[in-house]
Amino acid sequence: MSKEELIEKLKSAVLEFDADGAVEAAKQAISAGIDPVEAIESGIAAALKVIGDKFDKGELFLMHLIAAAEAAKKAIDDVLQPEIIKRKEARKTLGKVVIGTVAGDIHDIGKNIVAAMLFAAGFEVHNLGKDVPVEEFVNKAKELNVDIVAMSALLSTTLPVQKEVIEALKKAGIRDKVKVMVGGAPVTREWAEQIGADGYGADALEAVSVAKRLVGVE
Repeated sequence: MSKEELIEKLKSAVLEFDADGAVEAAKQAISAGIDPVEAIESGIAAALKVIGDKFDKGELFLMHLIAAAEAAKKAIDDVLQPEIIKRKEARKTLGKVVIGTVAGDIHDIGKNIVAAMLFAAGFEVHNLGKDVPVEEFVNKAKELNVDIVAMSALLSTTLPVQKEVIEALKKAGIRDKVKVMVGGAPVTREWAEQIGADGYGADALEAVSVAKRLVGVE
């Protein structure tokens, strides 16, 4: 297959919500000598844009968005990101993001999808995982000199932790240096404004758009 055909195969796998197919297409692309960054940008990110446009028009639903993002995440996590790290390629990034599910909450599927889509969109993403202590968000933000701190909470009981992180960023003297995004099922735009967050994403697609706006590229 030609380079164009292999990238199209990767794009099609994501468009068809085929995670295993996306992984296989990514492996074939790397074996054929295709730059992993190009595979992400021309294959995965291009597919997610198509999915996002259809979602906006009401042609697809949230479950389709999630399925496509999961296929993208698997190809990125299993094949393309490790290859980028191995090659230590300079990838022009839109900004650095630390993302995690707050302390007391072990739900991370949605957060992982957002992380994958942010990476595909061109951000350098540091995924802290789930049940992340307040101090870890702050320490990582300082250590990595990030542009955005993104927090997910799926349980209403853990919502206050998002506010605690923002307060901790203030105490550490870095709140004015980072943008804060919040998301998760119980999170609302009103809650985000109440706790002083800079952005709120109702879903993974909106989260990417908000992140781009926060770093001044959209």
